[in-house]
Amino acid sequence: MAIVAKKEQPVKTAAINELKEAFGSAPDFIFADYRGLTVEQITNLRKRLMDKEAIFKVVKNNFARIAFERLSAPDVSSYLTGPTAVTIAPRDSNEVAKALFDFTKEASQLKIKGGLIGNSVYTSQEMDAFARLPGKLQLIAMLMSCMNGPTRNLAVALNDVNARLVRTIKAIGDKKAEA
Repeated sequence: MAIVAKKEQPVKTAAINELKEAFGSAPDFIFADYRGLTVEQITNLRKRLMDKEAIFKVVKNNFARIAFERLSAPDVSSYLTGPTAVTIAPRDSNEVAKALFDFTKEASQLKIKGGLIGNSVYTSQEMDAFARLPGKLQLIAMLMSCMNGPTRNLAVALNDVNARLVRTIKAIGDKKAEA
């Protein structure tokens, strides 16, 4: 049975509110066990994630659970056990997940526990599959390539008619010059 504090402690309340603000600023979160990483490795990971505009934040599990509850987020308490770091992804969570899984290849101590993408809770295996998908920018580039293809083919075909005419006239001119 949990012991309930009779008096609110302002330091803890402030920490929970700070986490709530940080979590409220982004739609996607990835939970990881950072046990065994050195300070240098964590600093390196944070730099990589900063390039993706993400934040790697070590949290107190109880504070994070309360902050997620106050945001009316789905239940992620199963991921908030043991040493936990939350990666806050305000933009492209696919790229952030790729960066985290790439980092696990270098530092096997980092274990991805799962994630909260939008309102969907993902397991570690689902996050791995999510990280393998093409990112938003890659999908847009693929779509634009498909949309641009017919126009490009038409332009090539129209230019080919003119090029053939020029080559034919040049060939006729070369034959007459030889004769």
